[in-house]
Amino acid sequence: MRTTITNRQFDEERALYHLQDADVRSCTFAGPADGESVLKEAGNVHLTACTFSLRYPLWHVKKFTMNNATMDELTRAAIWYASDGEIQHCSLEGIKAVRECERIRLDSCHIVSQEFGWKSKDITMTDSDIESEYLFFDSRDVKLERVKMKGKYSFQYMKNLEITDSVLDTKDAFWHSENVTVRNSVVKGEYLAWFSDGLTLIDCKIIGTQPLCYCKNLKLINCTMEDTDLAFEYSDVEADVRGHVISVKNPKSGIISVDSVGEIIKESPVMECTAEILVRENNG
Repeated sequence: MRTTITNRQFDEERALYHLQDADVRSCTFAGPADGESVLKEAGNVHLTACTFSLRYPLWHVKKFTMNNATMDELTRAAIWYASDGEIQHCSLEGIKAVRECERIRLDSCHIVSQEFGWKSKDITMTDSDIESEYLFFDSRDVKLERVKMKGKYSFQYMKNLEITDSVLDTKDAFWHSENVTVRNSVVKGEYLAWFSDGLTLIDCKIIGTQPLCYCKNLKLINCTMEDTDLAFEYSDVEADVRGHVISVKNPKSGIISVDSVGEIIKESPVMECTAEILVRENNG
């Protein structure tokens, strides 16, 4: 038998600790007691139209859904060490919202959370927007589709990341990442993807200074580049770039094909640089 809890307010420490097999509807987790960990160690719970304003509400929760819920900026570190969760049509606005979690699905969510998604595995995000200074640090097996994100130091030290039909407004994205594929997306950032290994960009628009340096196994397929100077320094690269590149500097190895390039810089390399840069004949 499942328990149903409706239209209640909870603010005590561990108010619903270890709650099992329950539907929690239209409840408010806030109040003067300011208790932490209200649903810690819960399992097989469905949260619908609830409002949260307390710290650490969903720690060590297993098998949960959360729909049409709101977690405000006071809901710090909301979801840690959780697994098998479905989060839909929710607003998450507390710092460090997801950490060390597994098998979490987020759909149609609005997220403002610094340090979101750290050290997690098997995370899927669709049809959502997110603002996070450090996004998905050191996480594995992550998929983003139709996501609009704004951040700074995104996707660092990640492995096995797929991004499709998204807009990324970031800065030092993909540093030290491994096995990343980005398709049909806009990627805007400074110093993009330095020290990455196995980054593939397909049908993407790349914007920003000094991108794609010190990379291994880098591939660009039918991409465009805007405001990109000093690109590909010391990278192992196979690139098919449509349109114009401001400048390319000391690529280490591989072939870079472009429609046009403003400047090819080959000066003072600290290692052997043998890459070929081919400008297509129909562009002179």
